[in-house]
This record gives sequence, structure tokens and C-alpha cells, in this order.
Amino acid sequence: MEQESTLDVIVRMRIRSLRKARGWSLDNLAERAGISPSQLSRIETGHRRLSLDQLTAISSALGKSLDELVESPDDSDVVIRPDRDDSRGLTTWLLSKDNGPPGLTVAKMRITGQAGDVTPDDLGVHPGRDWFTVLSGTVVLYLGERVIRVEAGQAASFSTMTPHTIRSDRGPAEILCILDHNSERAHLHP
Repeated sequence: MEQESTLDVIVRMRIRSLRKARGWSLDNLAERAGISPSQLSRIETGHRRLSLDQLTAISSALGKSLDELVESPDDSDVVIRPDRDDSRGLTTWLLSKDNGPPGLTVAKMRITGQAGDVTPDDLGVHPGRDWFTVLSGTVVLYLGERVIRVEAGQAASFSTMTPHTIRSDRGPAEILCILDHNSERAHLHP
């Protein structure tokens, strides 16, 4: 028997895992897909070649699109690499990418830009709201005329129509933030 591709192995594992997750026996899925239980068993175990007509029937029976069943594995959706902006003292990890809540982006940020270095030109405004919680360190939130210290374990939420920026206080700080579409554009793509 020829060596199977990694994708073939993954497709077979997906079929078996989806079947088991539904609590279906080989007989249950085979009946729904219109194939024999022995054919399905051989497909799952790699003793039968994958054919398009059978994969189409199986994916339909499982309630999945054929694309979902055969999508290629890719590490790019697993490993989240940081985006560094040294000029702003900011490193960002986009945690939600395209699979997050509609209209929202979840990101982790490491802030090294120090408090006290803020000028009126550093304060920005845009429609929407920002939410963040401090994971480590302390940040200084400049919100209009107010200067607010937010420490590890605390969170903040504010209208982004108020001029604002965030800096670290006495060393790096890390925050987890939720940004709406306008906030993402303003904070992550200056």
C-alpha cells in the first residue's frame, strides 16, 4: 500500500472524530451517507482510498461542508506571532484574528512606552469603546485631562471619543484588550 499523505490521515481522523462526537456507530454514519459500514470502516482506517463521491456523502451526513472536511492543516492558525512596533513601545498578539466575535478583535499587548512621555499629539480619538484588563505591571491611562493608574488584576472600559492613550508605569506591562472595528483600526494599524 502506498504512503498516505498527511492530509489523507487528517481527513480520516476528522471523519472518525466527528462520527464519535455525535455518538454514532459505523452503521449510523454509513446509513446516513449511503455507503456500507465495511466501506466506512476501511475509509476511517486507511484501508480504502478516499474518493470524492464518498467524501461528499460523508461530509453531508456529518453536516459539514466538503471544504471543512478536507481543509489543509496549517500552523498559521495555531501559532500567534507578535507584531512589534518599537517606535510606540508596543508588541501585539492578535488572539482572535478572523475567528473572533463579530466586529470585535481580542489582543494581548505588551506596553513598554513609559508614562510621562505623553504629549497632546499622542492622544487619539475614534468612535467606539475600548476594554482592557491588566495582566501584569501597571498601566497609565491618559483619558482627556485625567490620568488613571490601572494595576494588574484591574480592568477599564471607556468611550474612545475621549482623547486617550495608554503607557506603562515603571516597567513593561501586559494587557488583554477587546477592540471594536474602529479601535482595531486606530490602535493596531496606525
